[in-house]
Amino acid sequence: MGKAHHASATTTAAVRRAIQHSQESLRALARRYGINPKTVAKWKERTSTADRKTGPTEPKSTVLSVEDEAVIVAFRRHTLLPLDDCL
Repeated sequence: MGKAHHASATTTAAVRRAIQHSQESLRALARRYGINPKTVAKWKERTSTADRKTGPTEPKSTVLSVEDEAVIVAFRRHTLLPLDDCL
């Protein structure tokens, strides 16, 4: 079974591999596969055909400071209470 791609993916691993190994121009490849030339350029530059992870590399809270988050985590580990009971 093939690997699932995200919902807005316009290419498959096979198309990406063909783009990377082709000597055709970006425009010709874009016309052939029905995709944007910028997409072709992106896959030409990459060494892998796998999608990169989206989102921040280090997720963090947008509401709590690092110290506040550490206090809450320590409290929950110490009391073993579910989040609803902490509120």
